Amino acid sequence: MAVGPGHSTLISVHPDELKFKLEPKMQAYCDLKVVNNTEHHVAFKVKTTSPKKYFVRPNTSVIQPWDACFIRVTLQAQQEYHPDMQCRDKFLLQSTVVPPHSDIDELSPDIFNKDSGKVVEECKLKVVYAPASTPEENQEDGGLMSVRQILDSSSDPAVQQLTEERDAAFRQLHQLQLELDMMKRRRYHHKGDPGFSVRFAFLVALIGVTVGFLLNFTLSSPST
Repeated sequence: MAVGPGHSTLISVHPDELKFKLEPKMQAYCDLKVVNNTEHHVAFKVKTTSPKKYFVRPNTSVIQPWDACFIRVTLQAQQEYHPDMQCRDKFLLQSTVVPPHSDIDELSPDIFNKDSGKVVEECKLKVVYAPASTPEENQEDGGLMSVRQILDSSSDPAVQQLTEERDAAFRQLHQLQLELDMMKRRRYHHKGDPGFSVRFAFLVALIGVTVGFLLNFTLSSPST
């Protein structure tokens, strides 16, 4: 069963497209949140028309009822990009109901084969390319963007290491924010569970520490 972008009866995908901010010879990342909208265990599999260009983890998994899974799609570094930033790559996310407590490694290889008579739903996701930064973003980010540009343009090994640490911190912060969003969604179902409340508070504190690190990193970064 083929359904519209980012949504099916079994799951929903956020966002409903993969957007990559591109820099030549640099990897680009996009995170997807896959939500199980049912009381069943749902297995999913990610396919793409350009498998050599993208690295998807996890590309298959089983999501528990009313739970969510986060997928990171990595666009491998390219020497150059088309000037108009057009991309014809497509992604397909297949999903199907599986028995409770199923392990993805133990499921049949043809579980996503519609010819077997099993109901398999499909979400189609398009790929969008965008420049790494725009004048509007530079104006909004102010001094922070100027620091990024200084770091990115430097050939000093020490500065390059700082650049990598900065990028890793931003990715970690984004992942923590996605996990916090998922925990907020699940909090309603765990009222009265002190262990869950502790984990929730710890995650909020961890995000605060990461934000503090990024602010400190920005203020203490070298300038030209």
